Amino acid sequence: MPKGSEERTKARKEEIIDACASLYTKRSFREISIRDIGNVTSFTRTSIYNYFETKEEIFLALLEREYTLWKKDLEHLFSSEEMSAESFSSALASSLEKRSCMLRLITMNLYDMESASRIENLTSFKKIYSDTLDVLSTALRKFFKGISDDDVKAFIYAFFPFLFGVYPYTSVTDKQKTAMENVGFKGEDYSIFDIVKSFVFRFLKSFG
Repeated sequence: MPKGSEERTKARKEEIIDACASLYTKRSFREISIRDIGNVTSFTRTSIYNYFETKEEIFLALLEREYTLWKKDLEHLFSSEEMSAESFSSALASSLEKRSCMLRLITMNLYDMESASRIENLTSFKKIYSDTLDVLSTALRKFFKGISDDDVKAFIYAFFPFLFGVYPYTSVTDKQKTAMENVGFKGEDYSIFDIVKSFVFRFLKSFG
């Protein structure tokens, strides 16, 4: 553990995570190294190892922050007294429009991040992940009075795996488009909002 106050340690971790997030908007996970991250912080690259042992731990911390922000958004969106299936679906979809980084990370790099992180870091991430599931489960029970525990479980175990496919379906590269054109396949253009809202609304409607 590095010397200094808890506030300084937290601030330095946040600076490292910010640097990682900035690089991730321009480059892929495999193209970013700890050296690259260190080059855009205010302290030496080797100092990063006082806070994170691997690149994957930094990315996992970024994902944990994304989930924390998403959880806070959900708590705010679901603070109203009443919601229909339509408004619930729109609220959930809008919350994910701002979380493209989160969706990209879970799609592309979750296994690598988890396998190369220390147990305490992975546990910290799993805690916020679990808390987010609880917020969504509570909201379902709040707004849909007739929903059963089995229905809530069915939604959760369909929705969270579904999120792994949102980024690839809404962020198609030029290379992928060319390959699809080469085989005569014309795909639809989906936004994060559209694809999430459609899925959630149809699933909720199936509960009657």
